[in-house]
Amino acid sequence: MSHASRLHLFQAYGIELEYMIVDKTTLSVKPISDELLKHELGAYGSDYENGLVTWSNELVAHVIELKSTKPEINFSALENAFADNVKKINSILQQWDAMLMPSAAHPLMDPLSETKLWSHDSNEVYALYDKIFNCKGHGWSNLQSTHLNLPFYDDEEFAKLHAAVRLILPLLPALCASSPILDGKFSGKNDMRLEYYKTNQAKIPSITGRVIPEAVFSKRAYAHEIYDKIKSDVAVYDLKNILDPVWVNSRGAIPRFDRGSIEIRVMDVQECPAADLSIIALVIDLIKAIVNEEFAPLDEQMKIETETLVAVFNETLMHGQLALIDDKNYLAILNLSKPTSVGDVWKKVLQKLISINPALSQWKKPGVDIILEQGTLADRIIQSLDGHYSEENIKNVYRKLSGCLDQNKMFIL
Repeated sequence: MSHASRLHLFQAYGIELEYMIVDKTTLSVKPISDELLKHELGAYGSDYENGLVTWSNELVAHVIELKSTKPEINFSALENAFADNVKKINSILQQWDAMLMPSAAHPLMDPLSETKLWSHDSNEVYALYDKIFNCKGHGWSNLQSTHLNLPFYDDEEFAKLHAAVRLILPLLPALCASSPILDGKFSGKNDMRLEYYKTNQAKIPSITGRVIPEAVFSKRAYAHEIYDKIKSDVAVYDLKNILDPVWVNSRGAIPRFDRGSIEIRVMDVQECPAADLSIIALVIDLIKAIVNEEFAPLDEQMKIETETLVAVFNETLMHGQLALIDDKNYLAILNLSKPTSVGDVWKKVLQKLISINPALSQWKKPGVDIILEQGTLADRIIQSLDGHYSEENIKNVYRKLSGCLDQNKMFIL
């Protein structure tokens, strides 16, 4: 991408949603994403462009990614396009008695026996990853996420955006958690996808870091402090120089200086595009307000230590919306003066955003209202199971979720 063609802050956004392909009857994973793509392409391939939305393969063959074909600003049109593509895929999958299922982890999959890696183009990269990390496990072959790509034009815009993104990452699991059930039982945490995300590349710690990115605010500093370290550490395992440190970097927010964007990766995929787009719209409005220094000056944002943010992030993973924030510096950044639960932080943030821009009170946010009133999708899944973790009960709940996805409707208690 030439520098002239790059976008400025908040001009448009790239969005990616991942879904698992499962048997309609048994809900077992069906590793047929290659056959699905072949159905439209006429031959095996990794990308099928269908208007506003492109279908793409992932590491494993039972996951399909739907992504905006190019950066978009009209979320209503994009939501409708995602919903239409879900319908189209489900129609095609009927010939294999299969369907798409949402949420960030399959509740019953045995990844050690059921994993099938993508075996077509780019499989050299996937094979090397598998050799280094063994990708047959939860957090590798059993995870689906939502990615949000935010543009920046130059170092000045990168500094503002990276500072804001770092601040909001610890709060996101309290909106997005959707992976509470693994191996047919409650895992103990609402966001087990991120628990695995923290550790699944521990063999090379520099790849993921602390998930919350370091306080680095220029391209030169990022290359020196992060990419050079990853390149050096990976070289021991990558003798053919296959892995690019830019692509290997797995922090919760990843800068792509080549195309001018930061990709947020800590969001579990929701039950339908309407839910994801509602969350994304709120997250963007909050980031925009922080960048515009509506909450705190940029220099104060930059001073927040990574360790502080990691502590809040880990608390949110453990306790969700009930997690308590008591760090005075972080509270001050959010315009709060006393310990506050993350759920209440989001409610207060929403009030603040509406006070900044009254038009937001008309903003399409029914999805966010449901999440703040009834809990994350993980909370709603747990409440629906009501302590009964039989295979039959789990399947009943996840069939309902699949229906929500097909109809683009929220999962409401």
